[in-house]
Amino acid sequence: MTRIVQAILPGLRQIFGTQGTVLLSSSSASGLMEGSIRNCVAQRSLHLVAGAFGDRWRKLAEECGREPDAIEVPPGEAIAPEAVDEALRRGRFEAVCLTHNETATGVTNPLREIAAVVRRHEGVLLMVDAVSSLGGIPVEVDAHGIDVCFASVQKALALPPGFSVCAVSERALQKARSVKGRGYYFDFLHLAEASAKAQPLATPSVSHLVAMEAQLQVIQREGLERRYARHAQMGERVRGWAAERFGLFARKGHESNTVTCVANTRKIDVAGFIEKLKGRGFQISNGYSELKEKTFRIGHMGEHTLEGVEALLQAMDEVLAS
Repeated sequence: MTRIVQAILPGLRQIFGTQGTVLLSSSSASGLMEGSIRNCVAQRSLHLVAGAFGDRWRKLAEECGREPDAIEVPPGEAIAPEAVDEALRRGRFEAVCLTHNETATGVTNPLREIAAVVRRHEGVLLMVDAVSSLGGIPVEVDAHGIDVCFASVQKALALPPGFSVCAVSERALQKARSVKGRGYYFDFLHLAEASAKAQPLATPSVSHLVAMEAQLQVIQREGLERRYARHAQMGERVRGWAAERFGLFARKGHESNTVTCVANTRKIDVAGFIEKLKGRGFQISNGYSELKEKTFRIGHMGEHTLEGVEALLQAMDEVLAS
């Protein structure tokens, strides 16, 4: 076990863009999302809500007994850094919670610019949900001064669901030492101590650890820059198709390179469309939550290729024509 953990931590640090502590959790990323609140927020957090998953983080903070506030924009829009600066000037917050890539809307929020704003406000932590960006879109934890950055592994890291990873800064760990009621399983201090020993905190998902060691070797062979470029190429191709056939839901300039949210301007039966694609061996997703049937989502991340994307687009054209 120690050998496997020792083997995967350097690769994860490279993907996160950090020299700091990386935590391992045999859970979905929602566990670490809750952990971020329980460890780093004693009372007030500012949530940047641009879709369903940003809103989940806000609601989770409420369930943890905290007092979250939110900057909320309509679905499809991105968070403006100026709005974050204004909110931080108005109130005292312990942390800003940002969903980097909103899976529900296909929007990539301006991480670099928002991080620069947060760093101007002393004592405020920056916590980032990178579930659908890590491994497909650069995150750069250390360069942007991110204090907590978590992701599950089933998106751009292309592993089965049920495991998540997290980069934490020394500032975040120091904050955790002052917060009571952190629990045990998602206590960052316990997880960091285990990571330093190259050990899991509790009984781990061994199959995920073994698979991660192999997948990190795949990512290393490709190289992160080439991996990011491949995701950008797939995103550009799908967006071009969507713009011609329907319309893009995400605000121009903030479209995701890992998932495209297509506006259902033709008012097709999205559920029926998806079923017909399944019959041809392809899978896309309906809109999330209130966006169901109003949009549909095309994932182009992980080990997908431009050739595979072309095959999907051809199949979609054939179904639309029929």
